[in-house]
Amino acid sequence: MSIEWITILFFGGMLVILATGLPIAFGLGGLSLALAFFLWGPESVSMALLGTISIVKYTLLVCVPLFLFMGMMMYYSDIADDLYTAFEYWLAPIPGCLAAATVGVCTVFAAIVGSEEPAIMTMGSVALPLMRKRAYDKSIALGCIMAGGALGFLIPPSIIAILYACIAKQSVGMLFAGGLFPGLVLSSLFITYIIIRSKIQPHLAPTIPKADRPPWREKVRCLRGVIIPAAIILAVTGSIISGLTTPVEASAVGAVGSIVAVAIKRRLSLKIIQDSLLTSIRLTTLMMWIFMAALTFGQIYNALGAREVIETVMTALPIGRWGVIILIQLTFFILGMFLDDTAILFITMPIYIPIIIELGFDPIWFGVLYLVNMQMAYLTPPFGYCLFLMKGVAPKDIGMGDIYRSVIPFVAIQGLGLAIIMIFPQIVLWLPHLVFGGG
Repeated sequence: MSIEWITILFFGGMLVILATGLPIAFGLGGLSLALAFFLWGPESVSMALLGTISIVKYTLLVCVPLFLFMGMMMYYSDIADDLYTAFEYWLAPIPGCLAAATVGVCTVFAAIVGSEEPAIMTMGSVALPLMRKRAYDKSIALGCIMAGGALGFLIPPSIIAILYACIAKQSVGMLFAGGLFPGLVLSSLFITYIIIRSKIQPHLAPTIPKADRPPWREKVRCLRGVIIPAAIILAVTGSIISGLTTPVEASAVGAVGSIVAVAIKRRLSLKIIQDSLLTSIRLTTLMMWIFMAALTFGQIYNALGAREVIETVMTALPIGRWGVIILIQLTFFILGMFLDDTAILFITMPIYIPIIIELGFDPIWFGVLYLVNMQMAYLTPPFGYCLFLMKGVAPKDIGMGDIYRSVIPFVAIQGLGLAIIMIFPQIVLWLPHLVFGGG
């Protein structure tokens, strides 16, 4: 059987398994082992399983559960309430201030927790009721929460960025530095869109009346709520980017700092620590199962010679180096509709990274393109993890149709941001080169 037919059967079978609702780790891993058994016999299955032990060499993965723990502790600390109040008070005069404040809080939250889940859960509980009380349209209220939450993919300390650094053998510090400014650019694009649309269609996001706006004394007082998040961001992300600590050391600092932050908020309890630990363990375990399944897939697929075939075909296509990059972005977008971001990472990157290096592209820049694609993937059906998170915290009168429609303009903005980053690579590369040196 040719490698082309094996590829078609493999990916076709994977989509069928996903359609049944089977967890992707077991579906992908089981299908890989079944293919190995069919092609080479039972001995190949044990060899493939032994190959997954290579996961232990990724010592950088130690920081994943620590960053997750930090994020969950910050989620339980109610710091988001203080952040939201500060943004709401200072942005009160502008159109769509509550939605803009939501994106602002999500941006800061992304720089603390490194994932999308806590931001969407928190803003869905804190910001959504207030926006609905102020008669905000669902298309603005829901979309800004999900788009803002997805910034956790890009703004450091992004968990998936750490995994990319493991696979691509790149500096986490450089990748964090590369994702910081594009993340702020996307956040600014979201806020700009909200302001412009609220100005054109004021009924979608009514401005807060002057009588209801806080006085200057309250605006200054609420800035106290920004001190703790700013200190944690500086301690974690700042220390990694500046080279003062390794990512593992910074994650430990962040985990301890989150405990201190919760204690300062007088919410520290054994239950909060237990809940944070259990959630972190659950998410880490899920991620590791996907990691091992994708490693098994990669070993078997590479043993068939598929990697070399794909590299040869893509580099020989008569579409030029930029055509190849665009084609890769399309594969990310399509795969993101069906697969988890971790699975996409470990399936595609061992194939794509040698290609982009051979074509003369920077792996840090390419990693940021991948992260932006995963933001879009988490907002697009049918997988759309952010969509399901939003449904879980939204009131019962909000249906999936409302949620789907609300993300369309924000996905389009992310597409625009992706194009801007592709056209102007220095948006990504200037800060890593400034901090770490190089071209």
